[in-house]
Amino acid sequence: MRFVIVTGMSGAGKATALKTLEDAGFFCVDNLPIQLIKRFAEIAYDEQIQVDDVAISVDIRSGRALSQLNSCLADIRREGMNYEILFIECSNATLVKRYKETRRNHPLSVKGGRIIDGINKERELIGFLKEEADYIIDTTNLLVREFKAELDKIFVQNEEYSNFIITVMSFGFKYGIPRDSDIVQDVRFLPNPYYDLELREKTGNDKEIQDYVMNCKEGPEYLEKFIDLITFLIPNYIKEGKNQLVISIGCTGGKHRSVTIANAVYARLQKSKYTVRIVHRDILKDSIVKKL
Repeated sequence: MRFVIVTGMSGAGKATALKTLEDAGFFCVDNLPIQLIKRFAEIAYDEQIQVDDVAISVDIRSGRALSQLNSCLADIRREGMNYEILFIECSNATLVKRYKETRRNHPLSVKGGRIIDGINKERELIGFLKEEADYIIDTTNLLVREFKAELDKIFVQNEEYSNFIITVMSFGFKYGIPRDSDIVQDVRFLPNPYYDLELREKTGNDKEIQDYVMNCKEGPEYLEKFIDLITFLIPNYIKEGKNQLVISIGCTGGKHRSVTIANAVYARLQKSKYTVRIVHRDILKDSIVKKL
């Protein structure tokens, strides 16, 4: 049996996580009072009850009782009942945006106060749960379907999971560098298919463009050197406490060279133990601008 404690930042996606686990066959309870968690675990582990998997949501709504959670979890583990902690993380900027879009107040924001103050206070209060978490999923750059896919990997497919998500993003410099970039690469030194009229309307997702860009000495050589650099950096980022990495690869318009290289980097990193996603931010923008 799996006993999962779902927690994390308000607005990060805990409700989505709990609903996804419920759809996967877990018996789920939202906002279970701290004082009842140990008793709930005893019932769940009772062989006569025959519950397969359970998940409970615990967060800042517990109020002052949250300070009792550490001793409660220690008692549970002392009695031989195992549990897993899933912590849902999200950046401050994204959380503020989500709250403003829904016009909701943060649970810890003083009436009329700033949302960010409530978020910062919450981080302080639940920081101990993140330190103890078995799984950390940062939803800052994840689509809902991608978030659900990560949950499926962990709790349905039982795959090995690393608390580190890599986003490989292609972009066009003329549309600006992505603000959330951790690593930015400029591949405008590679041959540009734009000047071949037969290739201009195609993208880096097409084989013709990929062949054009990579059939030069610099393309494959750059890819090998860059993969070697990333391979060196990732463990050091993790050691410093990062749980996600955004690699932005840019060319002029974000349609040909950057898409080709981003796809190649994505394909290589998929062989690692980390979760990797691909985003082509500007791949269609040139076509849209022309129509306008």
